[in-house]
Amino acid sequence: MKRSLSFVLLMVLITVMLAACGNNSAKDEQSGGKSENEAKAKKIALVLPEKIGVNPFFVQMDEGFKKAGTEFGADIKTIESTDPAAFEQNLRAAVAENYDLIITATFQAEDALKKVAAENPNKAFAIVDTTVDLPNIRSIGFREYEASYLLGATAGLSTKTNKVGMVAAVDIPLIKKYTEGFSEGLKSTNPTAEFFVNYVGGFNDPAKAKELALVQLGKGADFIAGAAATGDLGVFEAAKEKGFFTSGVDVDRTVIDPEHIVLSILKSTDIVTYETVKEFVNGTFKYGAVDYGLKEDGVGLTFVTRESKSTLNPFIGQENIDKVKKIKDDIIAGTITIKDPMQP
Repeated sequence: MKRSLSFVLLMVLITVMLAACGNNSAKDEQSGGKSENEAKAKKIALVLPEKIGVNPFFVQMDEGFKKAGTEFGADIKTIESTDPAAFEQNLRAAVAENYDLIITATFQAEDALKKVAAENPNKAFAIVDTTVDLPNIRSIGFREYEASYLLGATAGLSTKTNKVGMVAAVDIPLIKKYTEGFSEGLKSTNPTAEFFVNYVGGFNDPAKAKELALVQLGKGADFIAGAAATGDLGVFEAAKEKGFFTSGVDVDRTVIDPEHIVLSILKSTDIVTYETVKEFVNGTFKYGAVDYGLKEDGVGLTFVTRESKSTLNPFIGQENIDKVKKIKDDIIAGTITIKDPMQP
């Protein structure tokens, strides 16, 4: 009986020791796995051609970038540039620091990116809001003309003077996505409306933008859309002082002054940056050109594609919004086709 008891105790002891060894082994494997995953964390840099400042385009883009970095465990860094020379230096520094993916944005970055990407063909790059045709670059564009069409259609339904305008940044193909998209949408709902468009000549001149908005007001426009980047602040200021109606771009600007800023074209730079990081970390990232429109929720219009924290202004009215929602559905379904102004 003593021998039996000793045998039982021995077996219990062996079982306990084996279990302890197994747990330690599992902990070692888990620890080793964690270290390995940490070692493989993707390094991704967002190198911007200017300081983030008050431009909502870059603010929103940086927010999406940081959100994706946190959610997908990427080692991320945002680098702002003070001028074009600094931007190229920052791109080269990101390459030297061995970032796995380098993301940038806008036509301002094109020349420097072409040079740096061509010199580093094994390095992955992505650029938002323009196209650079190199095999190691992913170019991410937007079909802004779809959202501009909706804005123009809404303006055509809402104007009381039958005269509307737009203050745009510069007369370049990219901006025609806004001006020509708006013009086509306006004609679709109000073919007799008069459309004024003036160009600021830059992206950071609120004083000039305000001056041009006042010129259009003097011609009888009761709705003047802003499409001048930070220049829109001048249009907003004029609208508040003189009592006309306006709209913003990129993010919901109605929250600033819903009495006068009654609509906003939405451009989801946060979504596209988030998706780019996600796909790169998950191994589904592809080079070449991609674009986002109404169907992909890459662009939109407040109250039509997305609700706002603001209350809809009576100048626009729910009846008109409902009509434009139908237009939006037809664009997504392909019933209404809108030509890309940048295509021949």
